[in-house]
Amino acid sequence: MTDIATMPRPVSFGRRLKRFMADRPLIPLIILLIVLVVILQILRPGIVNERWLANTAKFAIPLAILAGCQTMTMLTGGIDLSVGTVATMSAFIMATQIVNQDPTVAFLLAMLPAVLIGLVNGIGVGVFRVHPLIMTLGTSLIGTGFLQVYQRTVIASGAKIPDFLNWLGTGVTYGFPNALLLFVPVAVLIVLMLNRTGFGRLLYAVGDNERAARLSGVRYWQVITALYILSSLLAGITGLLYIGLIKAPSLSLAEPLVLPSVAAAVIGGTSIFGGRGGYTGTIIGALILTVLTTLLTILQMPEGGRRILFGFIVLFVTAAYLRIIEDR
Repeated sequence: MTDIATMPRPVSFGRRLKRFMADRPLIPLIILLIVLVVILQILRPGIVNERWLANTAKFAIPLAILAGCQTMTMLTGGIDLSVGTVATMSAFIMATQIVNQDPTVAFLLAMLPAVLIGLVNGIGVGVFRVHPLIMTLGTSLIGTGFLQVYQRTVIASGAKIPDFLNWLGTGVTYGFPNALLLFVPVAVLIVLMLNRTGFGRLLYAVGDNERAARLSGVRYWQVITALYILSSLLAGITGLLYIGLIKAPSLSLAEPLVLPSVAAAVIGGTSIFGGRGGYTGTIIGALILTVLTTLLTILQMPEGGRRILFGFIVLFVTAAYLRIIEDR
């Protein structure tokens, strides 16, 4: 009788499934991606081919890089809402300065706002302790205002998309997008930085327990400043890639990617509360959202409906993540 009473109760299927998802978060993401591709193929037979794969990768890569910015900042418990403005500014300045300047000079001028905004974000969050959401939203609005003023000064000179950005953004070589030449090194850099370097471990430590990190001798403001400068630099590079893909400079070029970049990071398993996540899942999250966008386009869902859906995805995945960590 005693032996029967002390026997462990069998673990329910739901709890085992939650534990499986928590321990191997990439597997359900890959399954979801495959399911979306299958649904797309069913709705539009023959759409999934080599050309579709290349086009999907072209549009997923800028989103994935911006989502990488969100992943790194979210690991510290922050967020970077200025990445869309930074990407737009870099792209617009590059397209207008290349008309009269050497490509190297135009590139440096295009990346200058990225460095400045990243520095201001880092000092604001790391030194003056402004909440990241408020700080990056403020610099985003300021950057947008400066860009509107700048547009008036260069409206007469016009704009031009450099040939090498066209080649990088839209070109395909042996069936592979040329943008992979930029994305693969960036992705490897982010993954190795987060998993193999002291700076990456500091990002996790700060997000997991900032007070304990401080007591361990971590200089919080230096970590945060370096983080936001790196995030803005990646956003600026993304803007140059994106304008080569879109081929139309505008004052809101990359702004529509801000919300999806947050969604991609959250779907990929990065906690908005800090200390948990990784870039590999974020890449899959960006692919999922890109395929989902194609699916919604086939279903003729308007842009407003897509944004509503992205918002619901963020809320649902965040709630699911909280349930998982509560049960562990």
